[in-house]
Amino acid sequence: MPDHANTTVLVAMSGGVDSSVALLLLKRQGYAVAGATMKLWDYRDVGGDRSGGGGCCNLNSINDARAVCDSLDVPHYVFDFSGRFRETVIENFVAEYWAGRTPNPCIICNSILKWQTFLEQAAKIGCDHIATGHYARTGYDDVRKRYFIRRGIDPTRDQSYALCGVSQEALSRTILPLGELAKVETRRIAAEAGLKTARVAESMEICFVADDDYERFIREYSSAPIPPGEIVDRSGRKVGVHKGIPFYTIGQRKGLGIAHPTPLYVIDIDSAHNRIVIGDNVDLDRRDMTVSKVNWVSVAPASEPFSCQVKIRYQHQAAPAVAVATADGHIRITFDQPQRAITPGQSAVLYDGDTVLAGGIID
Repeated sequence: MPDHANTTVLVAMSGGVDSSVALLLLKRQGYAVAGATMKLWDYRDVGGDRSGGGGCCNLNSINDARAVCDSLDVPHYVFDFSGRFRETVIENFVAEYWAGRTPNPCIICNSILKWQTFLEQAAKIGCDHIATGHYARTGYDDVRKRYFIRRGIDPTRDQSYALCGVSQEALSRTILPLGELAKVETRRIAAEAGLKTARVAESMEICFVADDDYERFIREYSSAPIPPGEIVDRSGRKVGVHKGIPFYTIGQRKGLGIAHPTPLYVIDIDSAHNRIVIGDNVDLDRRDMTVSKVNWVSVAPASEPFSCQVKIRYQHQAAPAVAVATADGHIRITFDQPQRAITPGQSAVLYDGDTVLAGGIID
């Protein structure tokens, strides 16, 4: 086994089983490890208090992370990043919905908080690397001279999509111990080691919207009233009234309040004119999209068109496409087959098999 005793690693610990096992595995491999929990928000600020229930950033999760560190005889820190989280994640989240877009706050949080601010804090306390409990793989490609991200081997847990914004410099200091594990194996390791978090339930909602009520959150967090507006069909004919642009997303069917013999869906959101456009299911199909704020991950920026597979949301099955990098730094994507509900604000991630090539925001 390599000697890692002189390599110090700060493990981001949410109070869940994945980050706990990441810490355990690194300690077993001989690294000098410490755990740290990021305090990103407070129920008093974001509402939806579930009285200390599941999810991150409550007292229970911090105490669970500390208990795991204590059981493994390693230090535990708590970092208050709530100010920066509010400025970079929550305010962006609300602004994007006001603009008629559907953001993915986890990707912004990963790239700015967990792989920038957290790395800066790690360096301040003398840690060379950071680690997380994400199910993805990273390493260095000697041919391309770049750090890469690949899918985790468990297809049901792969989180490579959520890491598309991580920079090369950050990847050079990142360890992902769970990339080669299946989730059931993680649970088994935690149970056999007697970790307190072995049976902690997973939280699937966005962390700072703990009650999963987006409308409540956006209304409470917005500084101005949210005006209603027209719902129109493809011809521009008014067919109804919506309750506010931020409460709709492309592909939405429920909550339109329109009687019709066939299902209707949101096919466009015109925030400039405060209008929601509805149409049939087939109207959601698109082949083309533009991606901005591009982060090239495992390859250098491309100078020629290239074939790849593209995911347009976390649960989307990556679909074959041709990508063209444009002079303004964007990527133009043309899918081989139409894709349903391509949604501005969501992240598009380009793959070559298991390897993440690049990622960005759908415009």
